Amino acid sequence: MAGNTSSAASKVSSSLVRLQSLHGMFAIYKKKGPTSADVLNALKEALLKEAGVETPNPRKRKKQWLKMGHGGTLDSAASGVLVVGVGDGTKMLSSMLTGSKKYVAVGELGKATDTLDATGSVVLEKGFEHITRQDVEEKLKSFTGDIMQVPPLFSALKQDGQRLSVLLKKGHKVEAKPARPVTVYSLTLQEFTPPLFTLDIECGGGFYVRSLVDELGKALSSCAHVKELVRTKQGPFTLQEHVLHEQRWTLENILQALRPTPHAQNQQNPKPKEQPGPE
Repeated sequence: MAGNTSSAASKVSSSLVRLQSLHGMFAIYKKKGPTSADVLNALKEALLKEAGVETPNPRKRKKQWLKMGHGGTLDSAASGVLVVGVGDGTKMLSSMLTGSKKYVAVGELGKATDTLDATGSVVLEKGFEHITRQDVEEKLKSFTGDIMQVPPLFSALKQDGQRLSVLLKKGHKVEAKPARPVTVYSLTLQEFTPPLFTLDIECGGGFYVRSLVDELGKALSSCAHVKELVRTKQGPFTLQEHVLHEQRWTLENILQALRPTPHAQNQQNPKPKEQPGPE
């Protein structure tokens, strides 16, 4: 009996050591509904459970079993690519925040909401029958390139150390953040079936698709909000080729998908020792 217990403990220890030796980045699929933080905690919990850590609590900070973070918040109503850094890979996540991202967004004309997406309450309704496909394509040109954009009030940006979205839900007043420079590399209208329209977007860091759709609605003498949003690419990670869906959140799958940090890569592939030459 003691031998079996010892063997089980050794297996747990071995799995946990392998998990804690991971250093790099990989991508997972975030479904609609949970926040990015919720998804990250679910991933941690699944991996720690697989490693044999009893009743893992990913939010508990007293003992950090696993160092992990994500490379940029994806709205709870959105789905798609969420880049994850593990170990020293968390230090590389800043490049994901500032790097290129691609989205497919479905907007709805004629209705504006307080959150600028379908999760919010309708605050304005206006006609949209006058809008043509050509009108939309023409207005999109002014939102391409280096532009100034006002972030949404409901966002992960902070005021007095708390997220604006959290403060608003508590009934506090918040100040709108000033417009800031953002970059849109490409912006095309894929479908136009009023009141719905579909945009294909490639942008840089700090860009809000919700703000784009809201401002586009105003530019068209109407209003609009985001009905659906999917992040299809972040940095080198794409939705079709790289994301791990929840059923594949295992150590072995992550080992195969992991892009190691340069330090970890050097450890895995040490340079051969030079043989002494002839004297």
